[in-house]
Order: sequence, then C-alpha cells, then structure tokens
Amino acid sequence: MDLRLPIGSLFSFIGAVLAIYGALSDPAIYARSLGYNVNMWWGLALLAFGLTFVYFARRTSMAKVAGPPAVPEPPARAD
Repeated sequence: MDLRLPIGSLFSFIGAVLAIYGALSDPAIYARSLGYNVNMWWGLALLAFGLTFVYFARRTSMAKVAGPPAVPEPPARAD
C-alpha cells in the first residue's frame, strides 16, 4: 500500500479545516502575529502539501495499472 495517499489525505483535510477557520475567524486574534492570518496561510500550505502527496500517489498508482508502454515490433525485411 502506498502511504502517500492516506498521509496526503490527512494533510489535505487538516489544511482545509485550518484554512477555513482562519478565513472565518476574527481578525483581532492575529494582533500578536503582526496582523498576519497565520491559521489561513498555514492551512493553505498544508492543503497544497497534502494535495501534492495525493497527486503523486494517484499518478504512480495509475502508472502501475496502465503498465509499461508497448514497444512496436520492427518492420519485417523483405529479402
């Protein structure tokens, strides 16, 4: 089993929850972080990281299903 799929799904889920919380929360709580919405930015970073894991897990699993590319036969020589 490829571990990238469950790990990427977990990071994607946590990142989405954190980004949504950061987008909907009160801006006053970010005064200690110089006004930066840390939750939203880290949530987006985690979401991008998780989606990258999921993308590469799906890409390699689809390559295994398709198999190696077929090699064409060389043309027969007419003597």
